[in-house]
Amino acid sequence: MSQQTTIRKLAELVNTPVEKLLEQLAEAGMKFSGPDQVVTSIEKVKLLGFLKRAHGKSDAGVEVDAPKKITLNRSRKQEITVGGGKAKQTVDVVVRKKVTLVRPDAESAASQGPVSDERAEILRKLEESRQRNLEEQRRLEEADRRRAEEAERARREAEEAERARLEAERAAAASAETGDEARKGGHARPAPRAAEPARAHHDPKHKTRGSHAMVAGPEDDDRASRFAGQMHLSAADRARRGAGGRGKPGGRPQQRRQLDQSRTGAGFQRPTAPVRREVAIGETITVAELAQKLALKGGDVVKALFKMGVMATINQTIDHDTAVLVTEELGHTAVRADDTTAEDLLIAHVEEAQGEKTPRPPVVTIMGHVDHGKTSLLDYIRRTKVASGEAGGITQHIGAYHVETPKGVISFLDTPGHAAFSAMRARGAKLTDIVVLVVAADDGVMPQTIEAIQHAKAAGVPVVVAINKIDKSDADPSRVKNELLAHELVAEEFGGDVQMVELSAKTGQGVDDLLDAITLQAEVLELRAVPTGRATGVVIESSLDKGRGPVATVLVQQGQLEKGDYVVCGVQYGRVRALFDEGGRQVQSAGPSIPVQVLGLSGVPDAGDDLVVVEDERLAKDVAQQRDAKRREHRLVAQTGNRMEDILAQMGEGASQQTLNLVVKADVQGSVQALRDALTGLSNEQIRINVIGSGVGGITESDAQLAATSKATVIGFNVRADASARKVIENQGVDLRYFSIIYDVIDQVKQVASGLLGKEIREEIIGIAEVRDVFRSSKFGAVAGCMVVEGVVKRSKPIRVLRQNTVIFEGELESLRRFKENVDEVRMGTECGIGVKAYNDVKPGDQIECFERIEVQRTL
Repeated sequence: MSQQTTIRKLAELVNTPVEKLLEQLAEAGMKFSGPDQVVTSIEKVKLLGFLKRAHGKSDAGVEVDAPKKITLNRSRKQEITVGGGKAKQTVDVVVRKKVTLVRPDAESAASQGPVSDERAEILRKLEESRQRNLEEQRRLEEADRRRAEEAERARREAEEAERARLEAERAAAASAETGDEARKGGHARPAPRAAEPARAHHDPKHKTRGSHAMVAGPEDDDRASRFAGQMHLSAADRARRGAGGRGKPGGRPQQRRQLDQSRTGAGFQRPTAPVRREVAIGETITVAELAQKLALKGGDVVKALFKMGVMATINQTIDHDTAVLVTEELGHTAVRADDTTAEDLLIAHVEEAQGEKTPRPPVVTIMGHVDHGKTSLLDYIRRTKVASGEAGGITQHIGAYHVETPKGVISFLDTPGHAAFSAMRARGAKLTDIVVLVVAADDGVMPQTIEAIQHAKAAGVPVVVAINKIDKSDADPSRVKNELLAHELVAEEFGGDVQMVELSAKTGQGVDDLLDAITLQAEVLELRAVPTGRATGVVIESSLDKGRGPVATVLVQQGQLEKGDYVVCGVQYGRVRALFDEGGRQVQSAGPSIPVQVLGLSGVPDAGDDLVVVEDERLAKDVAQQRDAKRREHRLVAQTGNRMEDILAQMGEGASQQTLNLVVKADVQGSVQALRDALTGLSNEQIRINVIGSGVGGITESDAQLAATSKATVIGFNVRADASARKVIENQGVDLRYFSIIYDVIDQVKQVASGLLGKEIREEIIGIAEVRDVFRSSKFGAVAGCMVVEGVVKRSKPIRVLRQNTVIFEGELESLRRFKENVDEVRMGTECGIGVKAYNDVKPGDQIECFERIEVQRTL
């Protein structure tokens, strides 16, 4: 079917406005009412002739210029060999071909002559016939469309009728089953047969014998032949059981399958829209599990992660936030999974242990700079000598004591003042009710003093300032008070709310005033707790004792901790085998604000973990295992799933950065944490200090094997290696170092790291000589007459020649003379003659720079 050309389309083809084309058609004698009318081929020819005549050209003008006949001449030359042997010769063969082509329209134009009116009439009739054919085709297409719509409507009606029939059969089958059940109970009820007359007209098994219509019996029905002897079955049951004839022409297996699927709801339906799933995601999840929940291939999820910049394989673990992002990127919804069943039970246990609250002793933390007298003050209060037992005379553990004073029972926490124990001080500030800030009157406010103030403010704990060492001759308490003003600690005598007590831990002067201030502050706070029920507390410090096993120092906050209780502490659990106070005496129980040592845990807990008493060991084990699994997943997430930019940065640094591996073992958990943080903080762009293993207790054989495998240095802080570990260390040549003071640990690691960095070669300029004139020598070539203007010039050192402060040559001296004598060096202000080896282009005004290369040990 050819397309019709309208005036609008013709105007677009000839690139002419529609209005102008309508005017030209009107001038040519063809009237059109609008641009959407059809233009025939004859009208196009008439318009073309009119336009040619309007521009002064005849209709045949174009054809006269064009050639009527074309002649093509073709020549091909070949060489052939005639004869053989000596009579062989080559003959040139030329084939010429001439082809004459005559234009067909020229022949027809010559034969037909100009277009006549008769030919125009014939063309018009042809166009009318074409239009009639087009209209007939459109009419036939419309009829086909109507027939298709009617067929579709009939098909829908048939489907609805079939669905209604299936519903009727289902209702009949259900009623038949009800009848069977009634008969089994002793009540006979006839089966409903209302649908059988209607089905009889359409049943293909309904036969006609003579002039009467008869229903086929069991002997005539092939489907019911298997059930012919079962007379207890009704007709509906026999029809239902025989309807699923497998492979028989009379059976309807497709309809039976359709019926079963509609009953069970197991039929597959193609989704009409993208399925948006709601995926439950926990704290961590593997890529394979996420792909299974999303009903996607693992490769698709890995590809989406790579597009987000996360490099993870299908077996690696990703965190919750990354899983949520990739789930939303793939078009699904993520919700947080509630997988803390054991934690919920634990919280319920804690909430049950509520009762009447009674006053409890205050928990006081002693904080301040190193060597300001914190432990000495506590020793005076306790009448003991703890500071003398500490290595180096400085506190390196967090100690917990409760003291019975005339003012009442007070629990004290003594924190280290060294910079490396910042985490211990922060933990002490969070556990306490009151912070006693000890400042030496002769030293003033120091860095760890400022840090202690910041920890107390972050924990929201009131501060009592103890200005110590006022018995010294250079003590100046007023200067301390003025320095504390800069940190928003204003003394009461200056109109503030901070109690400041001047005392001496050596003589005991002012200690009673400090206890009065602590008691007053505790009364203001109204400290209360539940003294009975299941206990809760916090781990202050933990260690591994060779004879007693894991030991945890716990500060009880609520309830009563008793011997035999089942406890969960972080990722550890167990039953309390024994309780000891700070003096090493065994006790049966501990109430609120009382610190005790707990024995019986499954492992060494981390300092700062919560301790909770539970009902039985099973719950404690479930909670501990769940926490341990969650911690392990977080650790795996931290190790894997690196981003591409991080890996590229590591690749850039790996070529130049050295690595020092360390294995750190200490006596208590707090020291392990402090050492790990202090040593890893020494890393820089040249060397990375990596603590590959750490723990509490003595150095074991496994620690020595780990150090030997990774070529690491073993650091023992207040611990020693056992016999098997010492054997491995001697055989493998492992570097083992013992320490008891944290200063020495940091200094020694700095030395080891500096040795690993190696030496650096530096250039140092030792002298500069200025060229005054140049002399020619037959032996040395160009000799520069110079004046040493700076330093000293030595013959054995390398030199550079500078011209206008730009290096133009680097080499060594061939000769250095003073007058006619060879000398080893020439000092500043002295003239000399210098011969530069393998260089003769020295000019007056140049400078000769003498330098030496020295090796410098790199340090952190």
